[in-house]
Amino acid sequence: MRIVRNIALVIFGIYGWLVLVGCVLFGILAALFVPSLAGRRKWVKVAARSVFTLTLTPCRVEGMHNLPVDHCVVIANHASYLDGIILQAFLPPRFAFVIKGEMQKMPFVSFMLRRIGSKFVERFVAEKSTRDARAIVKSAQAGESIAFFPEGTFLLEPGLGAFRAGAFSAAIKGALPVVPVIIEGARQMMPANRRLPVPGKLSIEVLEPIPTSDIAYRSSRSLATLSRERMLAVVSEPDLLSTSQSQD
Repeated sequence: MRIVRNIALVIFGIYGWLVLVGCVLFGILAALFVPSLAGRRKWVKVAARSVFTLTLTPCRVEGMHNLPVDHCVVIANHASYLDGIILQAFLPPRFAFVIKGEMQKMPFVSFMLRRIGSKFVERFVAEKSTRDARAIVKSAQAGESIAFFPEGTFLLEPGLGAFRAGAFSAAIKGALPVVPVIIEGARQMMPANRRLPVPGKLSIEVLEPIPTSDIAYRSSRSLATLSRERMLAVVSEPDLLSTSQSQD
């Protein structure tokens, strides 16, 4: 039975990759031929949602009523290669995504991401990182809705890591509320050490927005701390910062 199960998992994994490649190709074609930004975002959202529809992945979405009608900054925990696709699939298409600069090395994918207004952030060259951060702040000040993974990357070890300041600085300077989003199940489906996805269930929960107009949250540090505390109260994974401090 174990051999049969392993074969089934391999078959699912290969099928999952074929679905992903097909949906990405569809998204690239939409990014190439659809003339308007709103239209491109709409069709790329359809492509992202199709990844989970075609793999028969159950997706539970809660709290969408907490997402402001006006522009905002969404922050989400980061645990898997699937997280960006998940946000693209379930957030409204008005969002621009902040993506690590290394993704620019993937020519066709980076073309699609640029065509839907994504922002690339250089993480390792200070001058470029500062330039990219300023551009994101300008977008927030212009009232654009932006989605971040404030941890910057994800690890094999389960847990919520430290938050970078960029998302919170952009929210404050743009006078936009911060909306925490919890993604559960993605790590089990495709963690950092797996190349083939496995079947699983996804849960996406949108928490209540945090207004940056409150004087108590007008520094990026205090806003990041509060956002992280609210996410830790809901997410099923541990606090990696408290774990590392206890080991020290």
